[in-house]
Amino acid sequence: MDKWIYFFEEGNGSMKSLLGGKGAGLAEMKRIGLPVPNGFTITTEACQKYTETKEFLNEELKAQTLEAVKTLEKETGKAFGNPENPLLVSVRSGAVFSMPGMMDTILNLGLNQVTVDGLTKLSGNERFAYDCYRRFIQMFSDVVLEIPKYEFDHIFEDYKSQKGYKFDLDMNAEDLKYIIGQFQYKVKFATGKAFPEEPIDQLILAIESVFKSWNNPRAVIYRNLNDIPHNLGTAVNVQEMVFGNLGDTSGTGVAFTRNPSNGDKDFYGEFLMNAQGEDVVAGIRTPQPIKALENVQPEVYHQFVSIANILEKHYKDVQDIEFTVEMGKLFMLQTRNAKRTVQAAIQIAVDLVAEGLITKEEALMRINPEQLDQLLHPSFDDKSLKEAVLITKGLPASPGAATGAGIL
Repeated sequence: MDKWIYFFEEGNGSMKSLLGGKGAGLAEMKRIGLPVPNGFTITTEACQKYTETKEFLNEELKAQTLEAVKTLEKETGKAFGNPENPLLVSVRSGAVFSMPGMMDTILNLGLNQVTVDGLTKLSGNERFAYDCYRRFIQMFSDVVLEIPKYEFDHIFEDYKSQKGYKFDLDMNAEDLKYIIGQFQYKVKFATGKAFPEEPIDQLILAIESVFKSWNNPRAVIYRNLNDIPHNLGTAVNVQEMVFGNLGDTSGTGVAFTRNPSNGDKDFYGEFLMNAQGEDVVAGIRTPQPIKALENVQPEVYHQFVSIANILEKHYKDVQDIEFTVEMGKLFMLQTRNAKRTVQAAIQIAVDLVAEGLITKEEALMRINPEQLDQLLHPSFDDKSLKEAVLITKGLPASPGAATGAGIL
């Protein structure tokens, strides 16, 4: 029988072609003893099989998935659908090469009308539980049931406006219960079916959606443009949930071990307290620079710095890291070699040689000749930027330079 599923502790960083970049990264972090939530990876070979059989999830994979869930339940002491102690998971795609177009992450899978009450009792926080449920219905409906996210955003924002709320956090549990009812009605109206309540059904549907996303138009075009083979497939990572939105001692963030724009040896990233992963990039609240975490939770920050340094020395390259803090406890959710500008790539390669992490030959091989074209593009002069009069601020999206007239 083919082995379609590997628990994180069964894999390692060299298994990228089988476990995908994300899965191999999680396995390697687990292997070197870092705090990684329990979980398993469904292999890229399973995706290849799914594609070959014209998008049919075979019974063998379903059976292995059920067995993996049972093992995860034993590891965590929680159970899918358990009203007293529910197991909730995230589902993430993870191709060999990071690419746009793959399925967005689904968080809080396993929630339904029964387990949301269990989560309320466990957390002692009704608002938190229903906020998780609200997020799950919206994510699942968008990426699995293919109901556009903006339709749920309209419901959510219209209600906030009616109530005079400025932030999502202004909403209480009763508000969220009303929103959930409206979301469920939207699903029934759009699909003709009720939102799926059974956690195993939710999981199987999510796995199929990850596999389908491998061949969506955006992913196919990206592979064509970047000479990535179409037969690689994507892995699926199923992982026990840790919660960054469990109050003011919880949070989530993303960070680079060095600045990916200019190559400076300086932590670069941002975080939000009392938030889940999508909040950092959604623009609903303005994230704080990663260094501000030292003032908010000093112990967590120093642990994060230590782990980030371990990862950079282990991989001998700049790392792009995702993390969550749950009630003061740090968990690592992803690490991968960071993308960077060509200016940063040259600076980082030189610095890594000076630090004795790589050889000069390795440094030369890390500079993609096609990237050198970026050096010809105009960019802002650092000295001029420091002397310029600040008019307004925004979150950086990409390097470059611009001129024009501003109207206040």
